[in-house]
Amino acid sequence: MDQMWANRAASAEAAIATRHLRKLWGLPGTQLGVVAWPAAAKQRRFGTWHYWWQAHLLDNLVDAQLRDPKPERLTSINRQIRGHRLRNIGRWTNDYYDDMAWLALALERAGRLTGVARPKALHKLADQFLSSWVPEDGGGIPWRKQDQFFNAPANGPAAIFLARYEGRLRRAQQMADWIDETLIDPDTHLVFDGIKGGSLVRAQYTYCQGVVLGAETELAARTEDPRHAERVHRLVAAVAEHMAPDGVIKGAGGGDGGLFNGILARYLALVATDLPGDGEADVSARETAAKLVLTSGRAAWENRQTAEGLPLFAAFWDRPAELPTAGTKDAQFVEGAVNSSEIPERDLSVQLAGWMLMEAAHSVAGGASDTVSENTAG
Repeated sequence: MDQMWANRAASAEAAIATRHLRKLWGLPGTQLGVVAWPAAAKQRRFGTWHYWWQAHLLDNLVDAQLRDPKPERLTSINRQIRGHRLRNIGRWTNDYYDDMAWLALALERAGRLTGVARPKALHKLADQFLSSWVPEDGGGIPWRKQDQFFNAPANGPAAIFLARYEGRLRRAQQMADWIDETLIDPDTHLVFDGIKGGSLVRAQYTYCQGVVLGAETELAARTEDPRHAERVHRLVAAVAEHMAPDGVIKGAGGGDGGLFNGILARYLALVATDLPGDGEADVSARETAAKLVLTSGRAAWENRQTAEGLPLFAAFWDRPAELPTAGTKDAQFVEGAVNSSEIPERDLSVQLAGWMLMEAAHSVAGGASDTVSENTAG
């Protein structure tokens, strides 16, 4: 079981490496992911590059190194980090707190788990989240600088990062508490997107659920406070009921949405492997989270296409993937977000999510004897 998922994750990694990984502007010692396949000339030249997609590519490389440690992957991780900074004009930061939180998470894991450390970058990014906390304005931290939109996609990953980074547990708890007090749907117990000008933005995205599960699981593991595990129990049940028809996590198309289901899978896997406790509710949450990951993984694998011997994942894991072509409409950057390509499978985001899911399934299956009952893992 474990080896099957390891093989699938390795195939997903090889697909990204073959189709998407290129040197940045031909510079030695660099790498980034080309944002589409097949790619247009502007994409191959990294005229578009999407900061937060690259952060998830780095996070996936860390997953792969944990699964199958190799010196050449450490080289790839170093190149990805260097390419990211160079393409971002020599900086780690940008104007979007959610983007910066995704990079902080990936860099923190790269340092802690693979030894490829960037301590100055982590310090600079942590300072961004700590200094932008504005409870007097209704936050939370905002979505981007000079903005009054306070949302789960910024506060969730920032809270996960701060929970892991240099003992910033108190601020991480404040962020988790703010989300719980402000953004939980009283009817479904799912997480709303955010709050703008005092009004709820009521959209409910899969990745918002994922980052809150991640933050609360980290806090449950690192504090004695029972409220965090209780929130995980409630949210895992809500996700299973409302966001995974027939046990398969819902898709959100391509563009930025291509990553949403993968992020939820990543943090469901964290619940399955890291949520502490021996109570019935703890065991149930871990088993449900594991089952969602493995059921989604099986569906995504069964619905993949194969191109040149390597998998191409669907944007919606419960439907067959469509092979993309070069002549169709590209993804477009509109008002701070990337809209889908005409064929969403063309987008790097969609393929990163498929790879992320395979790594998540591997981590869940690998821990089956500890955290998942045999009938769930089957």
